[in-house]
Amino acid sequence: MSPLADHVVAITGAGSGIGEATARRLARAGAAVVLGGRRTDRLDDVATDIRADSGRAVVASVDVTSRSEMHDFVATAVAQFGRLDVLVANAGVGPISRIDARQVDDWDAMIDINLRGVLHGIDAALPVFTEQGRGHLVTIVSTAGIKITPTMGVYAGTKNAVRTILEAFRQESTDGVMKTTAISPGFVRTEFASSISDDAMRDEITRGMATLGLDPDAVARAVEFAVDQPWDVEIGDLTIRPVTQG
Repeated sequence: MSPLADHVVAITGAGSGIGEATARRLARAGAAVVLGGRRTDRLDDVATDIRADSGRAVVASVDVTSRSEMHDFVATAVAQFGRLDVLVANAGVGPISRIDARQVDDWDAMIDINLRGVLHGIDAALPVFTEQGRGHLVTIVSTAGIKITPTMGVYAGTKNAVRTILEAFRQESTDGVMKTTAISPGFVRTEFASSISDDAMRDEITRGMATLGLDPDAVARAVEFAVDQPWDVEIGDLTIRPVTQG
């Protein structure tokens, strides 16, 4: 039997980058995957490939900033596969800038997606996990919250807020029902830079990711490692960065 054949995993931001790589890897390991995101055309392409490889995948349009849509997303997993074992909160944006640039709309987007989106996922999944007697929250955080650098202040702030919330929830959840995992990637070859409005900064980040960035599957392997543990083992925090990243 495939190692994750009994797992149902819902993944936000599954149309590209880390979310897509995670969906493909977990499906190959036998998990049923629910692909969530706003770009359903991209999700459909990923799901088609997974099914062609004899995997199980369904697509669900979801905006993580909407509490009701996140509840619908979790409900889709339960309706399609009878349960939800793991929620991978991967959706995120990073329109980074100097704070004195006063990019308030970008700040709001990062708070809404990176922080509120995770909270909406927790709110949606907890009732299902509680009823089942177990569940696992895996959240993609960032090394930006570990090493604070200029232009990353608000982005890192949202990621550190999530890290704090997960640690508090871990301490509240020592009854053996819930597990939490925070994975902090460094440079990864994703579409992270696409939301940056400053042309020069976007080009700089794009070049850095192209030369230093890890393949997204490196992070997907970490997700698989965390999920494929005996239930009494919790992988709380993982940091993954290129060996050449300062």
